[in-house]
Amino acid sequence: MVIVHDPRCADYGSSMRPEQPARITRSATHLRTSYPDWTWHAPTAVVTDETLLLAHTPAHLKRLTQRRDFDADTPYLPDIETHARRGVSAALTAAELALAGERAFTLMRPPGHHATSTQAMGFCYLNQIAIAALAARTRGTGRVAIWDFDAHHGNGTEAILHGREGLLFTSVHQYPGYPGTGTKSFANCRNWPVAPRTPRARHMAALRESLDAVIAFRPDLVLVSAGFDAYAQDPLTAMTLELDDFATLGAWLRASGLPAAAILEGGYSDDLPLLIAAFLAAWEKAPQVA
Repeated sequence: MVIVHDPRCADYGSSMRPEQPARITRSATHLRTSYPDWTWHAPTAVVTDETLLLAHTPAHLKRLTQRRDFDADTPYLPDIETHARRGVSAALTAAELALAGERAFTLMRPPGHHATSTQAMGFCYLNQIAIAALAARTRGTGRVAIWDFDAHHGNGTEAILHGREGLLFTSVHQYPGYPGTGTKSFANCRNWPVAPRTPRARHMAALRESLDAVIAFRPDLVLVSAGFDAYAQDPLTAMTLELDDFATLGAWLRASGLPAAAILEGGYSDDLPLLIAAFLAAWEKAPQVA
């Protein structure tokens, strides 16, 4: 397993918000201790405006530099554009590693799947997974699928990728719930809305269906919006998955045999390090060091 990580992604924000630096610092410590044989890789992909413009408008890139909040959940913070660009670099790096035969996970913040082509929202500033998918297509990758198991609908990813050739977006998410989208499937975007407090077995069945749709698409690359906020104890959602369920998702991804990279999205429980580790270890099929 390759962990794509830049510790500077914890250099902004506040412990007063759910999307906070401790999400990363605690997870990094846990993964380094529990899996010392895993490789840590700094983001190395160059992020040009041309690359960002694959998914975003020039006006949006300019807006990221303006010193006013985007919404109540998405404040302007010093150097937030730089932090968001580092997240994009990590996603691009992870995609390149996946195409080279590695399993790669980006341990970065901010998340990205709510950011639309024109708007930062829901803790997200740049949509790194959509950018990585479009960049892969531009560089000759035939078909790219996105498997989004975050508890919130990846509305930005869907809006950016809707109708684009060679791309599939799938999402299993809580509805009703933020951001209130993802109730219908269309074109190359397929959605599985799950009601709050849906029993685990039914939620997992939806996740299995969504991954089966990805497999049936026969992608050359899978990018995973790996959000861990469908966990039963997450403070922002009303879902029922347990730690073992995230291990199951990792095992399914491994069994698919598809080249894949995963990008951290949400997950706000204190157990986030354990949830990430369960998913990655099952994907890698790695033993934990006692």
